[in-house]
Amino acid sequence: MWSETLKKRGLQAFELMLLAATLAAAVLVGRRSEWHPVALPVLLIGLAFFSEWFSIELSEGTLSASTIAIVLAIGVLGPGPAAACGVVAVVISSAARRVPLRLWLNNLAAFAAVPFAAGLAVREIADRFGLLDGRTSHSIVLGLVVLGVFAIALAVNFLFVGMRVLVEDGYPLRRQLPEFLPLLPGEIAAGALAALLAVAYKAVGLPVLIAAILVLLIFQHLIGALLRSEERAEHLQARSRQLVGLQLGVLRTLVRALEMRDETTARHAAAVAAYAAALGREVNCSEEDLDVIRAAGLLHEIGKFTWPDRVLHAKTLSPEDEGIVKTHPQVGSILVGALDGYGPVAEAILYHRERMDGRGYPAGLIGAEIPLASRILAVCSTYDTMTRESPYKHAIDSREAAEELRVAARNGQLDPDLVESFITLLAREGDEFATATDFEDELEFERRVRDMAEPADFDPSRRAPVQFGRQWFGRRREGAPH
Repeated sequence: MWSETLKKRGLQAFELMLLAATLAAAVLVGRRSEWHPVALPVLLIGLAFFSEWFSIELSEGTLSASTIAIVLAIGVLGPGPAAACGVVAVVISSAARRVPLRLWLNNLAAFAAVPFAAGLAVREIADRFGLLDGRTSHSIVLGLVVLGVFAIALAVNFLFVGMRVLVEDGYPLRRQLPEFLPLLPGEIAAGALAALLAVAYKAVGLPVLIAAILVLLIFQHLIGALLRSEERAEHLQARSRQLVGLQLGVLRTLVRALEMRDETTARHAAAVAAYAAALGREVNCSEEDLDVIRAAGLLHEIGKFTWPDRVLHAKTLSPEDEGIVKTHPQVGSILVGALDGYGPVAEAILYHRERMDGRGYPAGLIGAEIPLASRILAVCSTYDTMTRESPYKHAIDSREAAEELRVAARNGQLDPDLVESFITLLAREGDEFATATDFEDELEFERRVRDMAEPADFDPSRRAPVQFGRQWFGRRREGAPH
């Protein structure tokens, strides 16, 4: 306990001494020329102030142009103005975010000392190699020096703030690094832009810098609005996934609950889905239609959930109970139709008990009036029911079931073309190729939630890249790490 306290007190003392040393060094090694023309430091300090004051909070960081001001001060002014820009930026940032007072010293020390040291390094290199003579080639070299020094400053800034996090929160540097690395592209881009502006200032003068900064502030405002819109869209999409997951989860739960009452239900649903998808592919259905057919096969008997046990387990039905049985396509269609994007599936379920001769239910449709998905379900459901053992009947073999399908087709119950296609499929794939199918595998729960929640034109590969300007100049301490 005392050891931890001593470490924290020691680090605070070091930060205080570093801040004091930076201020003293700024007085000792500072040059009046660094503050001339007066308009330039005023412009850059103002940019640091207003960029942080009007910065935009996003879930992935903060959008601000203050780093541009700091790096420009490092490159075209000197260590004193660079430290001033850093201090102004961090004071405004810490105040706006209500950073705890115990973290102010760390922020002030880091954002005074690191820009000061970087500005001093650039000044010494420029003096030693004569890079301030106004020649274009030397201005370009100066820009590269500024960018290189800034890259080193980023690493020092990370280590400085990371040590405070390590001492205070016990959060190792190796665990902080993955949080820092994704910010590097935006940081380096900011440094590169600042270096280019420094070269432009040396070549053209103050007007080009003023114009560029105005454009930069407008850009910050526009990109902030765009990113906020993107975040709102991402939040909406996440909520949509939650809603769809809940809805589809309810249907899955209903099927599982129905299975508890009738142990054959989920097995039958999975087999019908597999048979139906294979038959749909046999008759050249599109991938979109195949997905509808498979989903309808999985959920086609969900309407049975509302049946009382006397109907669900009955060997013979009374006229009244037959009326209840005939409602299950409508009930299932209503349950599934409540799920966004599942209208075609609900339609396939609604009409899967229709007959080709028009004597089916609920609508008495005839022939091609019955949706193809419903006709496919009718064939596959009939076959699986005949070939599976249940507490209420004995199974028949596949050859006998195939003949029964042909009889049903001749009697006007099933689509004869689909029956022949299905029998051909059985001969090629095996009599019971869908018997090992699992309900959860066929449901593909996660994929369906994702597909149903995302817009039709959504392409995950086109997600926005790391945005230029997020979380400028390393990391500011805002509290304990997550």
